[in-house]
Amino acid sequence: SSHRWLNCSPSARLEQEFEDRETEAAAEGTAAHALCEHKLRRALKLQSRRKPISKYDCDEMDLHTDNYVQFVLETLAEARQHCADPLVNIEQRLDFSCYVPDGFGTGDCVIIADDVLHIIDFKYGLGVLVDAEENPQMMCYALGALDTYEYLYSIQTIRMTIFQPRRENISTYEISRDDLMKWAEEILKPTAALAYNGEGEFNAGDHCQFCKAKATCRKRAEHNLELAQYD
Repeated sequence: SSHRWLNCSPSARLEQEFEDRETEAAAEGTAAHALCEHKLRRALKLQSRRKPISKYDCDEMDLHTDNYVQFVLETLAEARQHCADPLVNIEQRLDFSCYVPDGFGTGDCVIIADDVLHIIDFKYGLGVLVDAEENPQMMCYALGALDTYEYLYSIQTIRMTIFQPRRENISTYEISRDDLMKWAEEILKPTAALAYNGEGEFNAGDHCQFCKAKATCRKRAEHNLELAQYD
């Protein structure tokens, strides 16, 4: 949701008036993530429960989750070229509440190789192409990982990768620690404070797509009317 409230801070509180409903696409994505976690743990010889089974199981999901695991293993092999024992965490809770009140997320795969932090996020969705460049979700996750590991590692470079196999999309964005912290202090933190208090100005745009309040949002209706006038 960070993409929405960074562009429209009052939407965070407005959305709370609407009930959460899991869509079929979200349930399918959850099943794919569970399969990714199981396969990656097995590939890294880590403990894992039995293979998860869902109604979404199919050859396509099996192939895409295999490709995700292969990508992580290749990334890990690359990290080992300059770090003998990189740290790998799977489905790790990342807390960035020091910048965003109550802010947390789950990193699908977090790899730390001395001064490089690499976060990989698996996206099973087919509808929307997700770009890693300046992706606020990934940058928030990176802040959470830094908060956890910076006292153990001298992290200077952060890489963030979106792995979206059904769109044949592997997108990676790299940023320095200093630039990430500057964004966190100058943009993320003050905007998150506005969003938490339900303050700021409503702003319509592409970020409205998955907003739960879009059907009743006056600003979005005005925006759509402006677009209709051009037509």
